[in-house]
Amino acid sequence: MTATLPREPETFSLFGDPLKKTLLRPETLQTQMQLYNEALAEYEKDPDDADNIIWMGRRTAYIGDFRKAIAIFSIGIKKHPDDPRMYRHRGHRFITLRYLDRAVNDFEKAAELIRGTEDEIEPDGMPNDRGVPVSSLHFNIWYHLGLAYYCLGQMNKALYAYEKCWEASEIDDKYISTGHWYYMTLRRLGRDDRAEKLLESFGRDMDIIENQHYHNCMLMYRGEMTVEELMEKARDLGALGLVTIGYGVANWYNYNSEKDKAVSVYREILVLEGWGGFGYIAAEADMYHLGIKP
Repeated sequence: MTATLPREPETFSLFGDPLKKTLLRPETLQTQMQLYNEALAEYEKDPDDADNIIWMGRRTAYIGDFRKAIAIFSIGIKKHPDDPRMYRHRGHRFITLRYLDRAVNDFEKAAELIRGTEDEIEPDGMPNDRGVPVSSLHFNIWYHLGLAYYCLGQMNKALYAYEKCWEASEIDDKYISTGHWYYMTLRRLGRDDRAEKLLESFGRDMDIIENQHYHNCMLMYRGEMTVEELMEKARDLGALGLVTIGYGVANWYNYNSEKDKAVSVYREILVLEGWGGFGYIAAEADMYHLGIKP
């Protein structure tokens, strides 16, 4: 019998538990590998080109090789130290791997580099059905910096980042994704009046292209559906819905003094395989700060 070594963990959770590379569904893997090979071909033609480095790193991350993606973006930083995109994308993957302090350093550097510059559209890795990009460089820098601070429990700094992210929003998808974390941060800080005021910006008639899960959370916060209805919807949507919407529900319980219900939903999230999702990372961080093992 030949001994088979276990797969190396891609990283470790905040509790020190190994997190192994998540296997993609066959049809997803086939698509992503084709895109990866296209990016690799362009990179090999000109490995010094900033766009080629960015896409090589992004495509590497999309097939689950986050450590390799960080290495690629690190090479990009050496070659293009004044390109904020390199820090923005490496910072994103530092969040994925739970290196939150390093992520903060990268996003703060990126924020310095974009000061006084015009925002620019950031192409989607997998375009939506409308073919309309829904994010931009400035938006993503502030959004991810806010998330890193949030997961570190530094809520005042997270609030500042989300305020800047709100300023960089101009379409409904940006407003809804920013607003979701902005609202939760305000509630965590006990600034309930500001949180309620923020909810006035949202409604059912928004033109949402991608961020429907966050939109559903905002409707629940506004009282337009019950928390039980939302959680049922989350479970019907599968893992991604449960991670994204479930985290909003858990948070709702948390700052409405129903800690046991919050922990129950956190645990429901943390048995899923999608450990790279922002809701998953935030749930893990909340449990860590509560001192409760999943």
